Amino acid sequence: MTRPSHVTLYEVGPRDGLQAEAQIVPATTKIALIDRLSQTGLRFIEATSFVSPKWVPQMADAAEVMAGITRARHLTYPVLTPNLKGYEAARAAGAQSVAVFAAASETFSQKNINASIAESLERFAPVAARAREDGVRLRGYVSCAIACPYEGPIAPEAVAEVTQSLIDMGCYEVSLGDTIGRGTPGDTQRLLEVVLKRVEATKLAVHFHDTWGQALANILVSLDYGIATIDASVGGLGGCPYAPGASGNVATEDVLYMLNGLSIETGVDLEKVIDTAWFISDALGRPPKSRTAVARGR
Repeated sequence: MTRPSHVTLYEVGPRDGLQAEAQIVPATTKIALIDRLSQTGLRFIEATSFVSPKWVPQMADAAEVMAGITRARHLTYPVLTPNLKGYEAARAAGAQSVAVFAAASETFSQKNINASIAESLERFAPVAARAREDGVRLRGYVSCAIACPYEGPIAPEAVAEVTQSLIDMGCYEVSLGDTIGRGTPGDTQRLLEVVLKRVEATKLAVHFHDTWGQALANILVSLDYGIATIDASVGGLGGCPYAPGASGNVATEDVLYMLNGLSIETGVDLEKVIDTAWFISDALGRPPKSRTAVARGR
C-alpha cells in the first residue's frame, strides 16, 4: 500500500491529554488552549468529554469550555460521549461531532466504563441512533488495541471484531489506540494486517502513546498501510487514568516534524503548535514532553 500524500492530524490534547492531569486545569486555560490550537491549521480538535464528574473530575466544566471557545468555520470540535445522557448534554452544548470509546480488553472495559465489551456496545447503540437522526458525525475508539495493562497482549482478531462492530453501528471512523504504549512496529504491522481485512484504511485512525518510545515508529508503519488520520496531543499531554504506567500521547509537534520530513501535507503550522505546547506546559508547571518543542525551545 502507498503512503498517503496528505495526513489529517486529529488533536486530542484538550480532552485525552488533560483528562489524566491530577491538578484541575481552569476552564479559562482549556479555552485558551483550544483557541490557540484553532489558529494552527488543524481541522479536528477534541475539545472535552461529557462524562460523569465523579469519574473524570477534570472534565466537569465541559459545557463551560464548549460555550467559551471561539469556533473556527474550518474546524470540528468533537467531544467524547459515553452514553445517551452524555450525548444529550453534548448536543445541548452545541457539539456537532461526538465519539464513543470501546475496548478490545474485557478487563480494561470493566475498569474504564464499568461494562463488558458487549454491554458497552449496547450502551452506544442509542447514541449512534440519535447521532444519525441529528446528522451528527460519530467516531469510535478502541482502547488496548495492542496490549492491556491487566491482560497483556491483545489478539488482533479481538480488535478487528470491536472495530467492525463500531463501523456497523455508524461510526465514520475508528481510532485504534495503543493505550499503554507497549506496541512495537511489528505489533502494529500484525494488528493492521488483520484489521484491514475487515475495515478499509480510510475508516481507520491510529492513536499511539509514547510510553516505550515507539509511537513515531508505529505511526510510520501505519502510514505504509495507508492510514491517513493520526491522533496526537500537543506537548505530549496525556495518559490514561485507568491504565497504570501509561504516559502521554505522542506529541502533535513530533508527529508533524516527522511528516514534514517525509513531505506529507497536513496543513498544520509546526511553529504555532510548538508555541501552543509551551503555553499549556507552562500552565501545568513543567516542560513539554515532546522532543521537538524542547529542541526548538521557546
